[in-house]
Amino acid sequence: MEGDKMQFEKQKQAIHVEVLVKADSTAKQTDVRTHVVALLNRHSMVFRNYKWTEFDEEFLRKHVEYVAVVDIEEMLKQPVDLKSCCVSVHIFTLNDDGPSTLSLEQDEELSAANHWLLPAAEFNGIWESLVYENGIKTQLLDYVTTTIYFSDKNVDSNLISWNRVVLLHGPPGTGKTSLCKALAQKLSIRLSSRYSYGQFVEINSHSLFSKWFSESGKLVTKMFQKIQQLIDDKDALVFVLIDEVESLTAARNACQAGTEPSDAIRVVNSVLTQLDQIKRHSNVVILTTSNVTEKIDLAFVDRADIKQYIGPPSERGIYNIYLSCLEELMKCQIIYPRQQLFTLFELETMGFATSEVSEHSLTLMNIALKSKGLSGRALRKLPFLTHALFIKTPSVSLEMFLDGMDRAVDKQKEEKENLVNGV
Repeated sequence: MEGDKMQFEKQKQAIHVEVLVKADSTAKQTDVRTHVVALLNRHSMVFRNYKWTEFDEEFLRKHVEYVAVVDIEEMLKQPVDLKSCCVSVHIFTLNDDGPSTLSLEQDEELSAANHWLLPAAEFNGIWESLVYENGIKTQLLDYVTTTIYFSDKNVDSNLISWNRVVLLHGPPGTGKTSLCKALAQKLSIRLSSRYSYGQFVEINSHSLFSKWFSESGKLVTKMFQKIQQLIDDKDALVFVLIDEVESLTAARNACQAGTEPSDAIRVVNSVLTQLDQIKRHSNVVILTTSNVTEKIDLAFVDRADIKQYIGPPSERGIYNIYLSCLEELMKCQIIYPRQQLFTLFELETMGFATSEVSEHSLTLMNIALKSKGLSGRALRKLPFLTHALFIKTPSVSLEMFLDGMDRAVDKQKEEKENLVNGV
């Protein structure tokens, strides 16, 4: 097993193992790697993703929070033998500092953006919590990997064009911003042998274009000069997130209608020009989101290499979200005692047969079917609302909690309908 080796040509066949080292550990990475490889050799058969959080060996107990086999296809029908795979081990620690503000001037009240050092403790676990169909997360990982691979090979961008721009669009509450943060976190770990750390800069374009028109493009240029300083450090992999990128369109439309100052159009053009300049650097990725698809600026759409729609979760996605929530509540003993819940793949293997052991899983499946149409944000909130509205006791059985979830879904759908009808 060769750690941190990027297998660009065999990315899809590679098995990735992430090792979170404790913040107070003084162990050398080479020693951590040796002990992790020994662990993987002893437990080489895994079925889908797997995480070790408890260890028999003293060294791992002292220095490592977890060892996780990650991003294995969920529907694999056979266990994976790690000894026969190309395994890449990624060792990392988390930055606990939280976000800082990227200000434009020493006494500037308006901050240009929020700024994190990656991998960030705040982003840990987001990737795993997001459930999408059709391999969306894998496609995004592969896209960024290819951009770096093409740069490594000195591909002439005048002949083969790519802009390092990702556009995620779809309705609110589907996790677009969270996915951008999770993608940056994942890649800062995945490419840790190549870049010493990651930088994540989050620009709120709505705030930018509503407050800074009077200064024309000057402050926008200053903001990107700050970002350029981060990019100039070639040991850093830099991610720039522009949320609500449809504000670009809003600014142009307002200018054309005569409702905004005439220099508004220069602000927008300045942003597009600055993005065109920073894309020339091999260590930057531009991530953007939009809730209003039909209003996205065409000039920006043309720059995006990937235009990925992020919609509401499917029934399968909803089931997986609920399953992860219930497993967490059982781990915390809010639902007690712990009882087995099957994955959808396991239920399918059983032919959805009703039995004493599958009863709760089938009940959860019916709740998931009834939840179709709720946003990912609403789904993640639903177990909390279930407990607050229908349980109100320190701990509860799984059967009673599922009954409460069923009632909470009915309440959510009723409230959603009332909002639509203006009740």
